[in-house]
Amino acid sequence: MTNVTLDPATRGRLRFSFEFFPPKSPDAEDQLWTTVSELASWNPDFVSVTYGAGGTTQAPTLSTVTRLIEETPLRTASHLTCVGATREEVNAVVERFRVSGCRRFVALRGDPPSGVGSAYRPHPGGYENAADLVAGLKAIDPDFDISVSAYPEKHPESRDQDADIDMLALKAANGADRALTQFFFDNDLFCRYLDRVRARGVSIPVVPGIMLIQNITQLKRFAGLCGASVPAWLEARFEGTENNPALRDATACDLAAQQIAELARRGVQEFHLYTMNKANLVNGTLERLGYRRILPMHLCAA
Repeated sequence: MTNVTLDPATRGRLRFSFEFFPPKSPDAEDQLWTTVSELASWNPDFVSVTYGAGGTTQAPTLSTVTRLIEETPLRTASHLTCVGATREEVNAVVERFRVSGCRRFVALRGDPPSGVGSAYRPHPGGYENAADLVAGLKAIDPDFDISVSAYPEKHPESRDQDADIDMLALKAANGADRALTQFFFDNDLFCRYLDRVRARGVSIPVVPGIMLIQNITQLKRFAGLCGASVPAWLEARFEGTENNPALRDATACDLAAQQIAELARRGVQEFHLYTMNKANLVNGTLERLGYRRILPMHLCAA
């Protein structure tokens, strides 16, 4: 295990949120709730549940969000997309979530129905983009807590980073409370991006998305789809771990803890962890940072 040095005051200031995805099978459902039970004791700032392209996981997302709200003390946000639906249809989905007790959303445009990489066209009568969706959510309930996405390496469909940051600025102007970034592995890249965001006048928190790496091959494939880069040095760290799961997991935890610690030393205080519905990498990462779990649920600096 790599020791990561953070002073107690810094550890005490950090806040973490976790992302889950809705299960697709009974075994996956058991895995999710085992993970939720284990990770809840870290007392995250909030948790979010993803929402499939075109709303394909609407029912399991709603079921997962409802159970999280009813059976746990976790502040729970549902992802929400506007692609492929009219405003009325999206608003009806929002109402179903609101009836379940959900007051937090991660507002996203969503991938085109024909798949990542194809041209996006707003649905006739639908919300035009994520910024428009944020405005629509605030019109429904001004007290909704709304997160949006941000892209340190720009969204793959954006003309350039200036256009990308203009869209983030519009999301913020329309009422977004924070931005959660796409994962990245170069902290200098994130800090340069944040400087440009602030120079544009965007003041909402920009929370780094931290990927807990479970499979380097799958990560590279996913990164290629979403426009993120995987540095050669990171690949090199996983060499020789293919047939050694314990070493692979330890390497992933070391990398995530080191990334968080470096960003914390630069003044970043909030982090969004992509859990992939597994607890071990989250536990290992936070333990390396010096945290310990204490029941009842409480994120406590050692």
